[in-house]
Amino acid sequence: MTKTTKYIFVTGGVTSSLGKGIIAASLAKLLQAQGYKITIQKLDPYINVDPGTLNPYEHGECYVTEDGAETDLDLGHYERFLNVPTSQANNVTTGRIYQSVIEKERQGAYLGKTVQVVPHITDEIKRRVQILGNSGDFDIVITEIGGTVGDIESLPYIEAVRQLKWDLGDNNAIVIHLTLVPYLAAAGELKTKPTQHSVKTLMESGVQADILVCRTEYDLPYELRRKLALFCNVREEAVIQSIDASTIYDVPNLMLEQGLDKVVLKKLALNSTVPDLTGWNKFLIRHKNPKTEVTIGLIGKYVELQDSYKSILESFIHAGAENEVKVNIECIHSEYLNDDNIKLKLSYLDGIVVAPGFGERGIEGKITAVKYVRENNIPFFGICLGMQMAVIEFARNVLNISDANSTEMDLNTPNPVIDLMEEQKAITDKGGTMRLGAWSCDLKMGSAVRNIYKSESIKERHRHRYEFNSDYKTQIEAAGMIATGLNPDTGLVEIIEIPSHPWFVGVQYHPEYKSTVANPHPLFVAFVKAALKHKNSKKGVSVSQN
Repeated sequence: MTKTTKYIFVTGGVTSSLGKGIIAASLAKLLQAQGYKITIQKLDPYINVDPGTLNPYEHGECYVTEDGAETDLDLGHYERFLNVPTSQANNVTTGRIYQSVIEKERQGAYLGKTVQVVPHITDEIKRRVQILGNSGDFDIVITEIGGTVGDIESLPYIEAVRQLKWDLGDNNAIVIHLTLVPYLAAAGELKTKPTQHSVKTLMESGVQADILVCRTEYDLPYELRRKLALFCNVREEAVIQSIDASTIYDVPNLMLEQGLDKVVLKKLALNSTVPDLTGWNKFLIRHKNPKTEVTIGLIGKYVELQDSYKSILESFIHAGAENEVKVNIECIHSEYLNDDNIKLKLSYLDGIVVAPGFGERGIEGKITAVKYVRENNIPFFGICLGMQMAVIEFARNVLNISDANSTEMDLNTPNPVIDLMEEQKAITDKGGTMRLGAWSCDLKMGSAVRNIYKSESIKERHRHRYEFNSDYKTQIEAAGMIATGLNPDTGLVEIIEIPSHPWFVGVQYHPEYKSTVANPHPLFVAFVKAALKHKNSKKGVSVSQN
């Protein structure tokens, strides 16, 4: 008998930014901890084909999967919580839906019929939703619907959910509706009206919420829960409180206390057991009880919005817990760094990360920062563009190639130590055309990174167009910056380090995409350890290398 995949749809109430992604990931964690095979997907209502061309200020970071999909940052939460890779199928946008339908129409797939939102767009949404379920790899698929109920752009998704609930039948698909229960200080009470109106709006589209998850600053009293259950047509046990937490990693335990997993499994006619959260809770204990702390400078040009570097910030949480260290992040805008203020801005820090990015704004500030930490033996970690800035800085100030640059910043630079890959030079489209996804990298014998990874070869995720120009490799290595990671197929440089420096590593890829609660990324773990050693060396305290 073929097993039936169950579906959970997570929708958002009339107030946005409630944390649907964290609730979806937390529920998935609880179900996974009971032995169920879980995946989560995100449906985004914007017309961009993917977030790859969006400014980080618009939508936060663009998260990249193993198979090279540029996706919503919520997929990062899914992977960090579940420790299971996502793929192209886990993120679908309205743009991709319409693109697919229009391509089929152009190919004559609809046999001359008028192509409409219903049934053609909704059918395509339903097909995309069920790709993961039909793979046979999962017991339960959780689908987060982006946007908020009532938005014009979300209506086709809500209609597709209505149809899927009908198609799949009883106990095979449920809807969780996340809403806000605001506290009015003037009245001194919690108000249920926004939730009631949100549920009513959802019902107007033909969808009845099965479970309410209510975001709140204060505990919901029994009378209020009963009122919500009565007026929103759900069982009392299906009114779940989601109170504000000090860290997103508390949410699975908070949802366990509320019984969200039990209610979900009961409605899906599945067995419920006690989730095994042993490893998760060990991480939480280390995270909440650090023995010391370090301060890391994150130098970038999108620092006003924390979500621009979400995966990097979360990777430091994982690495900090692994080292039993609290990692304080100081976000520093590279555009405002210069020779006059660099010592004031960086000298007190225990380590520096130069972050990824695109374009020339803030580049000189990043180069100035790299020079300072290289000359002052402060631990340095360059990621993607950060690694490229380290190469440019080294070429300018050690090799005395004063006009060394990247062709991304100066197309006519006479010394392009960073340049486009040959196959990228004819590409004009911006979306989905970079070096994306997991690429192999061989690690040099005796290098710091080989010792850190404890492996001869690795695979890491990329998102960039420009590369270390191998024409300069011999010259740069002779001066002391060594290429310690190479792609075995193309010979492209993936990692540089300076062996004479206490800790100076630049990587062309994005290690932050692979850091999870269960598997903190080894580079972040090693960098935090190096920062702690640097901090203690300033105080004259020795630190074990083990």
